[in-house]
Amino acid sequence: MKYPRLFSPIEVKPGFSLKNRIIQAAMHCGFTPDGTPTPQFREYYKARARGGAGLLIVGACRFEGTGARPNVMRLVDDGDVALWRPFVDEIHALDAKIAVQLFHAGRYVASGQNADGTDALSPSAVYSSFSRSTPREITVEEIHRIVEEWAAGAVRAQRAGFDAVEIIGSAGYLISQFLSPVTNLRTDDYGGSPENRRRFPLEVIRAVRAAVGPDYPVLFRLSGKDFIPGSNGLEEAKQFAALAQQAGVDLLNVTGGWHETTVPQLPGDLPRGGLRYLAAGIREAVTIPVSMANRISTAAVAEELLATEQADLVSMGRVLLADPELPNKARMGRADEIRPCVACNQGCLVGAFFDRPVCCLANGLGGREFELAPAPRKGDRVLVAGGGPAGCECAIRLAERGYRVTLWEAGGALGGQLNLAARCPAKGEFGTLVRYFATMLTKHGVEVRLHQIATAEAIQAAGFDRVVVAVGGQPNPVPLRSDSIQIVTGEEILTGAVIPGKHVVIVGGSFKGVEVARCLARRSAPDGEELFYLITQRAETPETAAHMADHMSRSITLVEQKKKIGYGYEPGVAWTVLQDLHRLHVRLKKNTTLLSLGDGPSRWRAWTGRAMPPAANSPATPWSTPPGYIPTMR
Repeated sequence: MKYPRLFSPIEVKPGFSLKNRIIQAAMHCGFTPDGTPTPQFREYYKARARGGAGLLIVGACRFEGTGARPNVMRLVDDGDVALWRPFVDEIHALDAKIAVQLFHAGRYVASGQNADGTDALSPSAVYSSFSRSTPREITVEEIHRIVEEWAAGAVRAQRAGFDAVEIIGSAGYLISQFLSPVTNLRTDDYGGSPENRRRFPLEVIRAVRAAVGPDYPVLFRLSGKDFIPGSNGLEEAKQFAALAQQAGVDLLNVTGGWHETTVPQLPGDLPRGGLRYLAAGIREAVTIPVSMANRISTAAVAEELLATEQADLVSMGRVLLADPELPNKARMGRADEIRPCVACNQGCLVGAFFDRPVCCLANGLGGREFELAPAPRKGDRVLVAGGGPAGCECAIRLAERGYRVTLWEAGGALGGQLNLAARCPAKGEFGTLVRYFATMLTKHGVEVRLHQIATAEAIQAAGFDRVVVAVGGQPNPVPLRSDSIQIVTGEEILTGAVIPGKHVVIVGGSFKGVEVARCLARRSAPDGEELFYLITQRAETPETAAHMADHMSRSITLVEQKKKIGYGYEPGVAWTVLQDLHRLHVRLKKNTTLLSLGDGPSRWRAWTGRAMPPAANSPATPWSTPPGYIPTMR
């Protein structure tokens, strides 16, 4: 077996063993609009139980009214127990264990949006940039009540048949807020010293342990580092982890960061397994099993983590959204057939944070398993015209359903625009999806013809029963002309067909424009390999290397007519790209129209503002850059 450690069993505590080291991490999916197990919710988790994960953790799950919105899974009263028992039995019938994450968001619920309509609660009235509101300071009486409710929720989970409960103490939710000196400004027994800030979390753990008894597994989700200025780091997390074990926790599920951090925790900016040092640090402080989450994106990354004894288990969330069969495929030696998570956050993050059902860019069936129906006809000969992501996906799905499929691609490679996306910084995972498509087309016997244009005559001559058109679109023509300044497209930049000089103007600030800007900026700044060399060879100090990493050798200006730069992404996704542009000092000019190009000291002219543009013979704006290449994204 290629991954022997990943697929070895583990005894978390006497009476609670897992068949492998893979945990499906809890992730709010938006499939419980009234808090109860809908068909969408049940089929989603049943698919992942069949996929072979050793433990599924469902949630977030509210246990009272003040800690979450109404559409979060609920175990609020005894009547909810009977609602969840049949679902738990279905998961057990598929040879999987299942736990539930008991959740209280604290100030991360916007004021007035709690399930009971009350304002958000937090240790102190500190504004949250995530919820964009200021919570009400929780009273001591309310603290005691929530501790009791947390324990009561654990008992309900136990009665509903869940194999374990997980207490969430990460991501900036209520327990994190008590632990942090940034959000806990109290002067009573629940604030001030580290001991006092730990009081509420430890009371929750002890109350849950006492309520469920000594034999029932209690898990804890812990931030190994908050990545918030002035908040807790790894050393504080290690100290708390040891206390949590003493209080009754059986397994620590380590993650990193809060939702308010500016350090990426989930996108492709974070290297695969890039936060594993947090689990390794926590593991030094405890004797109970430790699991690691965040960008454990392949079985190989997971096996390496276990082989180096930095963790005992791995937690996968979005990876199993992309392919619920990852555990089975990896165990059976079919890792090349695993549909990859491309770390785009376009469907999963947006769903969780913006009240939409979760979906997946790489897996259109993610969250829609309950809609599957048998194919109406099998055996038909089908042509799929176009070998981009839509065409490849369609061809694979049709072949799985028994159709005889041929795919024609006019170009010389599969993948279409994915090949360009994979050339952008932090987007390399898109290339893994192209490789997956190629593998699965071959496996399912799809006949692929490259350099084949789907003309009407060619289609008619081949005698197909059905045709699917997936040829993609054509870029808009470049609206700029100049005899003296080279004008190129973003595609030419990304493919390396053109290497611009020092001074660059990018026209168009959609997601395409900002990705090209980031690509050019990063190419003209030291890369990771360079910086690694300088630091490990002690050629430069870490401080000098960090300064070098934040400066590029190009002068780049991005011009956009609209009021916003970075449109076209799903909400909450563009920030890492824009953060990079600011870090590298790319000049961003929104609400700006490029008027003309020409010779002279200022070789291009632009207008900024909402009024009518200046006359054609007016001087260029003061921020015009020197001569350079202008990739246009229009």
